[in-house]
Amino acid sequence: MTQAAAVEDDARAERRDFLVELGTEELPPKALRTLECAFAEGLHTRAHQAALQFGKVESFATPRRLAVLIRRLAAHQPDQRISRRGPPVRASFDAAGVPTRAGLAFASSVGAALESLGTERDAKGSDYLLYEGLKRGAPTVGLLPALVQEALDALPIPRRMRWGAGEAQFVRPVHWLLMLFGSELLPGSILGLSAGHMSYGHRFMAPQALRIDSPGTYARILQRRGKVLASFVERREAIRTQVDSLAAQLQGRALLGAALLDEVTALVEWPVAIAGQFEARFLSLPREVLISTLQAHQRYFALENAAGALLPWFITISNIDSPSPELIRAGNERVVRPRLADAEFFWQQDRKQPLAARLPGLAAVTFQAQLGSQAARTQRIETLGVSIAGSTGAEIAACRRAAQLCKCDLLTAMVGEFPELQGTMGRYYALADGESPAVAEAIREHYLPRGAGDALPDSAIGDAVALAEKLDTLAGIFAIGQKPSGTRDPFGLRRAAIGVLRIVLEHRLELDLPAVLLHAARLQPLADVSERAAGIGVELYDFLLERLRAQYLERAEENGISTEMFDAVLATRPASLLDFDARLRALVGFLKRPEGLSLAAANKRIANILRKAIGTRAPHVAPELLREASERALHDALEALRSPLGSAIEQRDYGAALDLLASLKPAVDQFFERVLVNDADAALRENRLALLSQLRSLFCDIADLSRLPG
Repeated sequence: MTQAAAVEDDARAERRDFLVELGTEELPPKALRTLECAFAEGLHTRAHQAALQFGKVESFATPRRLAVLIRRLAAHQPDQRISRRGPPVRASFDAAGVPTRAGLAFASSVGAALESLGTERDAKGSDYLLYEGLKRGAPTVGLLPALVQEALDALPIPRRMRWGAGEAQFVRPVHWLLMLFGSELLPGSILGLSAGHMSYGHRFMAPQALRIDSPGTYARILQRRGKVLASFVERREAIRTQVDSLAAQLQGRALLGAALLDEVTALVEWPVAIAGQFEARFLSLPREVLISTLQAHQRYFALENAAGALLPWFITISNIDSPSPELIRAGNERVVRPRLADAEFFWQQDRKQPLAARLPGLAAVTFQAQLGSQAARTQRIETLGVSIAGSTGAEIAACRRAAQLCKCDLLTAMVGEFPELQGTMGRYYALADGESPAVAEAIREHYLPRGAGDALPDSAIGDAVALAEKLDTLAGIFAIGQKPSGTRDPFGLRRAAIGVLRIVLEHRLELDLPAVLLHAARLQPLADVSERAAGIGVELYDFLLERLRAQYLERAEENGISTEMFDAVLATRPASLLDFDARLRALVGFLKRPEGLSLAAANKRIANILRKAIGTRAPHVAPELLREASERALHDALEALRSPLGSAIEQRDYGAALDLLASLKPAVDQFFERVLVNDADAALRENRLALLSQLRSLFCDIADLSRLPG
């Protein structure tokens, strides 16, 4: 190897760190962590797709920047060995050996002389032209700007904005771009900016430009000279540590919810925890009101004592290391006191009239233009809730009362100021009015679950009213043709559907789902709903079951359920979700057995035979036409199974039912080995088809096994 070649090989094996930082105006705090992870994942994926070798990928995010650092990124793509087959040799040269257009075209397409090409013989003995060559890997420097742009274009940004006179679009205006490969500044323009060496520190404590000469020094320079803790994870942990320490000094424990901690982390670059105090009299307010005021509105951390009672303290995270922290403390205390005073006023005013007195006022509150007012909706929830109460074990009168009052707190001043407290405040006001604790609790619970992983209602009344509320929403929005499409779901129907499924399955409620859905559809205030109700009910059943499919498949490794198994049970359209679940779990166990797989394959074969023989099947099996011993044996086995099989299915003992069907395997195998179904004699043929139809119907009483692979 020449010295020049050795130098080139060393250059191609070189690894360097790569850094890209995008400096912006303040990014949306609730989206910051998502944007950071998506940017890092996008660059990781695209570098991998470009066949670039690299080490660890690190990400950074603050209110004013998104950055990704890729360690030990290869300076070149690897070289690729290329092997490409061309046309047959006989088509590449004529009888005199002169190259044809086909041969010349192939040589031109690979950039080689025809005479330099090799040949390759296939399994049939035919010779083809063959090109083998080496494609040199491209320099990484030339690839990176495009990879960064693609990753930015793919970020989950619902609405992008323009700024200035340019055409660039991003979630917020972009002010600087840093892009280094090792110590080399990358050429190129992204979002209308040319890359430079400069980053910027904290907006107030270190606003000067900071030169970054090496990717590895990025985070250290920002922290030491820029007063910016660039790592989201490190900044969040610093906030947690400071808050816990300060809370302990106040003999309390901070309420460190994950969502609030992430949002506060996304609001600061240099976190400093500061404690503030408010008057103890505000502790007489409901706990949720205090927490909502402090956390949701002010992004403060509330404190509680060892017994779980709130303390008259809060902790705020300042974005500046002030020489006068007492001024920041006083400023935050001045802000929070009026908010707590307002909440106290709302609490006192709202209790001057009972919750039930607001029921007529719901007639003036529109639920949806085509579906009427909240008053009309409350009546539908009441009717539907009472019909469901028997399935949940709820007391009818209490269920009716909870349904009547469940939306009344929407008209209270407190919920007007704190919409997230709807249901919660209804519970407090109902208790203050002397309503039964069960009714009050159901008013709170009827919104549950509010999201994935949220708690379910704890009471039978709560189950009934929560199901009624969600099913009414689903039926109404489907009835007006506004069902979800793609990622759009403005009415939260997917969330409502998952709530219905979780309540029914986790609380083991025996509910005739098609009947309830039909009832919910018929209650909708639309002129033509009586004619369309059945169709709406079918649509809703399918919508709910698709959500159920997703839930099962998310845990496929754990439960062993495949989409084909789900479809096999779905084909039977069980009315009960508990019944559906029992069938599916029994099917999983059945298919782990050798005879289960064999009978599934036989069912597929039977389904194909019957599908092709539509219109020629006898209505019943005529025993006198069973000529072969194998078909008589199968018929006798089917008849012997009918009673015990029917009993097992009636009791939903699908495991036992499938065990009984598994015993048919020898008879089924012998039938297909020894009996010709499509006999020339039409009477025999139709009788055998009827026998197969009976066999298939026994399986289809549990699941349609023909939908399984095999």
